[in-house]
Amino acid sequence: GTMMRYIQELRGIEAQPIEVSSLLNSPAAQAAKASGRLVSDRLVVELLFEELLKPKYRHGVIVDGFPRTAVQAECIKRLYDNMQALRRKFEGTDVFGRFRRPIFHITVFFVDEETSINRQLARGKQAMAHNKTVEATGVGTNQQIRPTDIDPELATERYRQFKDQVYESLQLVKKKFHFHFINADGSVDEVKKRVVA
Repeated sequence: GTMMRYIQELRGIEAQPIEVSSLLNSPAAQAAKASGRLVSDRLVVELLFEELLKPKYRHGVIVDGFPRTAVQAECIKRLYDNMQALRRKFEGTDVFGRFRRPIFHITVFFVDEETSINRQLARGKQAMAHNKTVEATGVGTNQQIRPTDIDPELATERYRQFKDQVYESLQLVKKKFHFHFINADGSVDEVKKRVVA
């Protein structure tokens, strides 16, 4: 949220960020979840790559929440390699300008387990209070509340799964792309200073 908008402004990126979690609300992803299946890496990559093809992202975009698995990391590496290969193939031709040099930055904002869980549970409390106000006044729209936003055990498990799964994917991409590992513990202003450091 806050840091994504800050980086967007800092980098001069006009397109609104792509949040992978929002893509997973597509009819295809909802059908997979409704049938009890996990949303596969293939579907996540397909949805993201289809979104990236839209002209509004031609000059850059922030993608939030990707890659999260080793398969997704391999897919982003292949996309980058293929973009580079196309650029080389058409170098010196009159269509070369269509094949811009890809620049990928992977940024990870991390906090320790306790901070993450506390923030998640606080977000759940805020959403519940907001939804109560919406119900009482009829003004506004309800915010989503996930089970991990209100249950400390589920929040702990989510943090641990995320840490284990995402760590592996990051090892696969950190040597290939610009990689930024930023401590997000502290105030918004403190974290912003670390972003530009």
